[in-house]
Amino acid sequence: MSTLAEPGHQPVRRSPAEAPAIQLTDISVCFEMPAERIPSFKEYVLRRLTGRIERRQLWALRDVSLEVGSGEVLGVVGRNGAGKSTLLKVISRVLHPNHGHLVIRGNVAPLLELGAGFHFDLTGRENVYLNAALLGQPIREVEEHFEEVVDFSELREFIDFPVRNYSSGMLTRLGFSVATMIRPDILLIDEVLAVGDARFQEKCLQRINEFRSFGTTIILVSHQTSEVERHCDRALWIDHGKVAAFGDTQDVVAHYRRALDETDEEGL
Repeated sequence: MSTLAEPGHQPVRRSPAEAPAIQLTDISVCFEMPAERIPSFKEYVLRRLTGRIERRQLWALRDVSLEVGSGEVLGVVGRNGAGKSTLLKVISRVLHPNHGHLVIRGNVAPLLELGAGFHFDLTGRENVYLNAALLGQPIREVEEHFEEVVDFSELREFIDFPVRNYSSGMLTRLGFSVATMIRPDILLIDEVLAVGDARFQEKCLQRINEFRSFGTTIILVSHQTSEVERHCDRALWIDHGKVAAFGDTQDVVAHYRRALDETDEEGL
């Protein structure tokens, strides 16, 4: 499989005077959840009307601060539920933080949850226009690049089928093709490239590599630490919503792996 940086490729580096593409300062996100399991919808309504629903706070992110430079590839690691996806949703402005300050310089193309932004009763063709509109692409740009999107996705014979009939791999193909139709300033990838066949993954990585060479900032969330080591300039380890480590990729991944090994030993 190709890498984000081919042998001899040097990642784009920003000068000291250049402002970072992404700045997060003390970002916190809190969700309120029922403190107990309510057995039925009727019981929920009764408790809601009488104000008897006890809630607990779940901090998905807590005081997260970091900067990502223009053209940098940042890998994000952490256990399930650590806050990785929430972080990307904040950067893509899908979620608004409860506290903290966020600065994003440039347009953002998020590749988050499979099917996000798709209407499953619409065809692939209609969803190209819908998804592009949600990403802020004007219709003239979509019309200009539509054939390229279809060709890259390799879904021409299915493009007029409702996407409810698409497999997860087909959804990934279409979503990636639309999100990368026009080179974004910032590309967010949350595990979606783990779905689908290896050949199409390589096509995606080749396109990402092209974007990187032109200065696109990339954040890659992955459970595959070897991929993070191979592709990323720096790494971020999120644990229980907090920054556990941030910096040199090899160092961060090594700390994360040791923590996983210690947890496995405790579970024996």
